[in-house]
Amino acid sequence: MPTLESKHRQGEATMLRKLIRPSIVLATSMLMTSGAFAQNLAPPPVIQYGMPISLDIAKKAAGAAIAEARKNNWTMAVAIVDPGGFLVYFEKIDGTQNASADLAIEKARTAALFKRPSKLFQDAVAGGGEGTRILRLTGAIPIDGGIPIIMDGKIIGAVGVSGGAGDQDGRVSKAGADSIK
Repeated sequence: MPTLESKHRQGEATMLRKLIRPSIVLATSMLMTSGAFAQNLAPPPVIQYGMPISLDIAKKAAGAAIAEARKNNWTMAVAIVDPGGFLVYFEKIDGTQNASADLAIEKARTAALFKRPSKLFQDAVAGGGEGTRILRLTGAIPIDGGIPIIMDGKIIGAVGVSGGAGDQDGRVSKAGADSIK
């Protein structure tokens, strides 16, 4: 014969099932109707890694990025990494917030390791649904400001910039990456 305690547990389990099932159905239907399943990150580009960026070329890329930041009166941190995501060169304009130092390095590392601008990750996350899987990728920061540096058709490193709004970081990192051909 069931005890009062076992009846109470059965009642709690039934109530829990009644609450959970509709929530799962609602969440699933919201995802399916939002077009979120269409938000996928494309496969990595078919581009090879080259020899690691030299210090002189890294300084040139950072110099172009710093020049773009100064031209616009933005205080920013600029990091240059090699194809493995290891820091080669770093520069920070006086007055840049301290957190930007680590963020610039992370953005550069993301661009180098994943062979694509960090903004693509930002856009995928903003799309929701499957795009939010990116939040779990080790080493991927979904914020604009990281761009691969390509020389002779190969990735030799990446530039990462932090300190401004996302589009400002992206503009400055592009100036750095575009200075190397």
